[in-house]
Amino acid sequence: MPSKARSSSKRREDKPGRRREDRPGRRIKKKVCYFCAEGIEHVDYKDVALLRKFMSDRAKIRSSRVTGNCVQHQRRVARAIKNARELALLPYTNR
Repeated sequence: MPSKARSSSKRREDKPGRRREDRPGRRIKKKVCYFCAEGIEHVDYKDVALLRKFMSDRAKIRSSRVTGNCVQHQRRVARAIKNARELALLPYTNR
């Protein structure tokens, strides 16, 4: 059987792709880091009420894409949550 060659007209390169920013009528607002906005310099592992804001209902750490935290504060929040879990201030899981 002869092999069929793909035509170049059906490749993805030929179609102009649209990114999310290119779509008209929809603007995505950049989330602001809570700690930068409030001027909080130190993330305390003992502040359980604050740390729960950055956890899901299943006790998972929310990503910075969801919370809007900057990289430095997201790392500090994750470390504080892990420290609080070790001291049994926060749960590892919620079932």
